[in-house]
Amino acid sequence: MEAVLNCATPRAPRALTTPRKSRGFTLIELMVVLVIMGVLAALIVPNIMGRTDEARQTAAKTDIATIMQALKLYKLDNGIYPTQQQGLQALVVKPSTPPIPNNWKPYLEKLPTDPWGNAYQYLNPGVKGAVDVFSYGADGKPGGEGANADIGSWQ
Repeated sequence: MEAVLNCATPRAPRALTTPRKSRGFTLIELMVVLVIMGVLAALIVPNIMGRTDEARQTAAKTDIATIMQALKLYKLDNGIYPTQQQGLQALVVKPSTPPIPNNWKPYLEKLPTDPWGNAYQYLNPGVKGAVDVFSYGADGKPGGEGANADIGSWQ
């Protein structure tokens, strides 16, 4: 007697019922976003690009401080700094040339290169201290100003 009625009405596919406005971005909206991104890039990129030399100089100062700390530990353990001939390599590999250190241990895992890809320089005896560790800067030559200036353990 009682008939079961299905009250659910079939729905139209979502794309047909969605208003046209919310289907995607218009060309003008995309152009506005691209212009905004271009303006931001034009303002930000020059500020970032000018900082690369400064970042490299800071990285060199950090490396030099690490090498100097390793040299101080070397001297504490062995009583002397590595000779000029032994160089900074004495911090990584036990020297085979005299004076051979009695209490040597590895002080650095590997010798870093400066941010411009050159080896750090070592002087024993140093000109500005007991020993000097330094980088010639971006140009790889003594002296210079700005990015080309020498960066050393005396700074």
